[in-house]
Amino acid sequence: MPDFFQHNLITTIHDLRTSELDQLEEMMRSATRHSNVGLVLPVTASDMRAEPFDRIVQELSAADYVDTIVVSLGVAPDESDYQETLQKVAPLGDRCKVLWTDGPKVQALYQELIDAGLPLSTPGKGRSVWTAFGYLLADPRIDVFVLHDCDIVDYDRTLLSRLCLPMVDPALDFEFCKAYYARVTDRMHGRVVRLLVAPLLRALVQLYPTNRFLEYLANFRYPLAGEFSLTRNLARSNRIPSDWGLEVGTLAEVFRNTSLKRVCQVDLCRLYEHKHQSASLENKQAGLMKMAIDILTTVYRTLASQGIVLTSDAFITLRSLFLRSAQDCIRQYAADARVNNVAYNRHDEEIMIDAFASCITTSAELYQLDPNGAEAIPNWTRVRSAFPDFTDRLRDAV
Repeated sequence: MPDFFQHNLITTIHDLRTSELDQLEEMMRSATRHSNVGLVLPVTASDMRAEPFDRIVQELSAADYVDTIVVSLGVAPDESDYQETLQKVAPLGDRCKVLWTDGPKVQALYQELIDAGLPLSTPGKGRSVWTAFGYLLADPRIDVFVLHDCDIVDYDRTLLSRLCLPMVDPALDFEFCKAYYARVTDRMHGRVVRLLVAPLLRALVQLYPTNRFLEYLANFRYPLAGEFSLTRNLARSNRIPSDWGLEVGTLAEVFRNTSLKRVCQVDLCRLYEHKHQSASLENKQAGLMKMAIDILTTVYRTLASQGIVLTSDAFITLRSLFLRSAQDCIRQYAADARVNNVAYNRHDEEIMIDAFASCITTSAELYQLDPNGAEAIPNWTRVRSAFPDFTDRLRDAV
């Protein structure tokens, strides 16, 4: 997105179309002489067998500035899934390790923590990422932790270098870098961000105009992006949600644990395409509806942890404000689509915002029944204080 607009709380690093891949990678090679990068790739067995994963492996084989790659394999109950993953990543050499979260050795380590009272029983992307961070923390050479998804259809190394460079360049001083991008093909995608998160934040800022956390969230162009990089210190001190609240929960932990002047967002690529979740309008336990409810309850609980009292009346007002903000967004998206000659169906968009509005009510009911919700996975500082050799044993298991 070639512009240079800066928000007031966090730094935005734009793609001004002035850097080529070879230039970026030469900068990376120079910077990583003194700052080692560990890359985490959370992947399920089905995504591992899909075409995008093969492309990612092929691209990463030339990314010689990445010291260690951890493929965190989940939703893979059979050893054949693990063996096939090993074969797939073989071109990456010894620097790549497959962390099989469903394997008996890692499961035994999870059970040890569960028996000690730590909430590790919920599988998912959050636990996979957390486990990979623990693996990397056992290596004192790794300074920067980087994460990106494995279903990116149009992946190339430009994405990786732009995500890493703000964290490793010695001329910069960031502790956390979040990705943003345009999800467009022949139509606009990213419905949860466009039609839920963006108007929700506008509504919440109207409801709580002095809340700095909401202002901070509103500064991110794509708060649900699965790609981010962070320092070793934040990887150790951040807690991680285990559900679809992972991205928002991570932003909340960053807000809590570092200065905002050390937070940035970076434009990764002109367009970004990955698999699309089904809307699942009739089933709030699946698809975008499940995602929306998890995100909303994470936001509510985070606001409550900052001392905001969320009453039934507040939720009624929030739903009304959301609908008005979402309708304004649809008008804006329609104009954007028209001028850029991409397909846009206003009726379908209206249906989605009505469905998301119902999620606001459903998630409010869930929050009021259980204000605390499921505990986030504890940070690695706590785990290592209780089990000093745990990360070393995790590395041995892998």
